[in-house]
Amino acid sequence: MPDNEFGYTAWGMDWVRLAEPLRTTRPDPLLPRARSIARNNGVHTEIDGTAIRATIHRGAQASTTYLELTPLSPTTITAISTRIPTDTVELGDETHATLRTDGITVAPTLHLTDCSCAARNPRCLHLLATCYALARQIDENPWLALDLQGFHSADTEQAPTGDTPAPRWTPIASLDPATFFGVTT
Repeated sequence: MPDNEFGYTAWGMDWVRLAEPLRTTRPDPLLPRARSIARNNGVHTEIDGTAIRATIHRGAQASTTYLELTPLSPTTITAISTRIPTDTVELGDETHATLRTDGITVAPTLHLTDCSCAARNPRCLHLLATCYALARQIDENPWLALDLQGFHSADTEQAPTGDTPAPRWTPIASLDPATFFGVTT
């Protein structure tokens, strides 16, 4: 059994670093409770592309936490694809180290966070517990670390040109109601 139950692989440790950044100057008192919630399977996640919705039930309280990650740029996806053989089944720490040595960052970057709790703090207990729960899931399946950043979705979707990600919203004024639903008269 590994010494650290969260982030015992390099892929999962990237997620632990979201909860425990190295640049902190004092201990965060929420971390032990967040680890306890994740350890006791109190976080239930639903993943949709680069978005994660987590529900956390503790006693009579329930909270919903929403995380959205910044997708990898097409250039980064291409660089990763050239360094990981197509027949790779399992990503090891060696692959992570090789990517870092080559200057490719695969650590997640939070684009948007939101929680329904009353804390009104961007680093609430529920966000931290979600990071720990995701670290555990990624330790079990390191491909998830790349999938959460849009690595495999770039294979199936038309990737935008350049390094800019696709826009999150479509302005309503840009839609033509006569052709939007594909109905022609």
